[in-house]
Amino acid sequence: MLDTLDPADPDFARDPYPYYARLRTTGPAARVALANGTEAWLVTGYRQAREVLADPRFSNVPPRAAGRPKPDSPAQRARGCLARHMLNTDAPDHTRLRRLTTAAFTPRRVDALRPRIEHLTAELVADVAAGLAREGTADLVDAFAFPLPVLVIGEVLGVPAADRADLRTWTYRVGSPADALPAGAVDEAWTSLHAYFTALIAHKRRIPGDDLFSALIHDAGEGGLDDGELLAMAFLLLFAGYETTMNLLASASLLLLTHPRELVAARQGGPGAWAAVAEEALRHASPLEGTTWRRTTEEIDLGEGVVLPADASVLVVLAAANRDPEAFPEPDAFRPARYAAAGERGGDGTGNKAGERAAPHAAFGHGPHFCLGSRLARLEAEIALPMLFGEGSRMPEFSLAADPALLPYRPGLLVRGPRHLPVRATPPGCTRTG
Repeated sequence: MLDTLDPADPDFARDPYPYYARLRTTGPAARVALANGTEAWLVTGYRQAREVLADPRFSNVPPRAAGRPKPDSPAQRARGCLARHMLNTDAPDHTRLRRLTTAAFTPRRVDALRPRIEHLTAELVADVAAGLAREGTADLVDAFAFPLPVLVIGEVLGVPAADRADLRTWTYRVGSPADALPAGAVDEAWTSLHAYFTALIAHKRRIPGDDLFSALIHDAGEGGLDDGELLAMAFLLLFAGYETTMNLLASASLLLLTHPRELVAARQGGPGAWAAVAEEALRHASPLEGTTWRRTTEEIDLGEGVVLPADASVLVVLAAANRDPEAFPEPDAFRPARYAAAGERGGDGTGNKAGERAAPHAAFGHGPHFCLGSRLARLEAEIALPMLFGEGSRMPEFSLAADPALLPYRPGLLVRGPRHLPVRATPPGCTRTG
């Protein structure tokens, strides 16, 4: 009998790790029946996850039978267009698309954003602090974890500030199971995103800016992006540019609020300690729960008695792989000291070379589809966390204002993080987690 899984189940979304641990006892990959009526193989072993992500026998072109058959409609056509991005392609198309976007995320270009990110973070921290002083409570997701990466990626892509709230709503919906949302919400989101990016591309053709997206639109060189590829690239860069970072900031904040000893250690340990907190949060609370779906192009033996048939739907579950006890001692414990040397990566204590080496976990994937924005996400976290929690922070004393076991999480198998993180101001003299 197949294991069954409903990604829209709020209890599963809140804490999927016991399910993954149980699944792992049956082997490094297991076939499950999903609530949408399909069957798939979930890869939960760390070693096998890295192997699958680097193996060209696993195609990134979506499985032909993925999901329930859907009738043709404007929403489905919009989805089909926006989903044809480089994460859903194989070489040589993937190679060409990745080359055209790599220039935006070179170490030098990402590191040059540090002053601007520091300025934006300081402004947001001041706003949160003022709200706490005035109201006594705040939501760190709505007030901080969401707006910071949106502001950053908005500047990189040239997205007007007035449009960012709508974009957040639409991208949240398309990244969630339809069963977890009101009827028609997902279709409306796909249609709206397609219309928005179509208009944005037309605008930038008339009035280009100095942002990456304008450069991509006006690239007339050989191998430039056609209109369909521009639409898909716009969606991917926006979605990937803030969703994972938002969840990283929210999850890392929650972990610090519920682990006072680790917070004290970070506050006493200098810049390298905050880099270690970000790294351990990436492992312990993977903001990217699973990769994009893959399809086997032939029968593949994963070892340990697991043989995947040809044309099978496969999902590498990063959240499970990063809790594999064969790869990580005490996998369910939050221990930033695992990465105590993180501050040495940049030579100046900033961890600036984090994106130049393979991560010790699989939070941003692995192989040819390794996340281009991983360096930017780390940089934002290493700047934001000490501004929120450090000794010199402008924040008043604050603590978690809800039971962490009851916090709502976004459903699905793609990205993972708390939807809300309520905090309250605490009397002077109390710890921020007290």
